[in-house]
Amino acid sequence: MKACCSSPASIRYWLIVSILAWGLLSLIGIYWRSLRPESASTILLAVAIGCFANWHKNRTLHCGITGPVFLLGGATFLLANMQIFHVNVHFVWSLIAIAAAIAFILECWWGSRSVPS
Repeated sequence: MKACCSSPASIRYWLIVSILAWGLLSLIGIYWRSLRPESASTILLAVAIGCFANWHKNRTLHCGITGPVFLLGGATFLLANMQIFHVNVHFVWSLIAIAAAIAFILECWWGSRSVPS
């Protein structure tokens, strides 16, 4: 199955899986404070799970790109929350935003080229 563009159904699927993943990670966060519900690591890991699930089911192109980016961002913030190392929060968020924007631009470009005229 080839990579494709987002549809309302794929966006709903991503949202549902991401919310469920966030809920599960937040439950873990009750006992492990590094995964508290409002933590950037929890949110990024949840949307990464949603992207991986969406890529697996719908092959949305941007999820194939943003899933690993969100996973790396979530892992980076998780390790920073655990005080394993210090990160520049603005730099990490900037990289995530740039990668997500590039992923959506590529999807729009790819989608406009793959649709027959």
